[in-house]
Amino acid sequence: MSFMLTLKKIFSTGTETRDHHPDEKFVTHYYKGMQKKVLHEVESMLNGKKNFNVASVSEERGEIIVRVTGKKKVFLVATVIMVSPNRTSVDFSASTDTILFTDFGYSRRFVTELYKELDPRLHFLGKGLGDKLIK
Repeated sequence: MSFMLTLKKIFSTGTETRDHHPDEKFVTHYYKGMQKKVLHEVESMLNGKKNFNVASVSEERGEIIVRVTGKKKVFLVATVIMVSPNRTSVDFSASTDTILFTDFGYSRRFVTELYKELDPRLHFLGKGLGDKLIK
């Protein structure tokens, strides 16, 4: 990992997953299922967690907006996109509300835990498969 990426990781209050992320933990996860089914499963998982308040669900955009309260406040956006028939991606973007310049890795652990909980709930296909599935 380059020096700049290490600095970004240390001095960060948010984490976002994507298909080509330099850190393997934050690469987009792909699941077998239609977009609507996966979206409802993600929503169900988030609704079932303590201190999670689902503020908005947009089936058209495939977005779920969540406000997390508790010891640390987090603004979470889950994005669910069907990239090919029966193949759907899930990305998370988490921002920690803090007055400091860093959240000390809280948002990174937060996103990692969400994927750990979601993977067994759906049929996990793999990470970073976008390029392979679009062809």
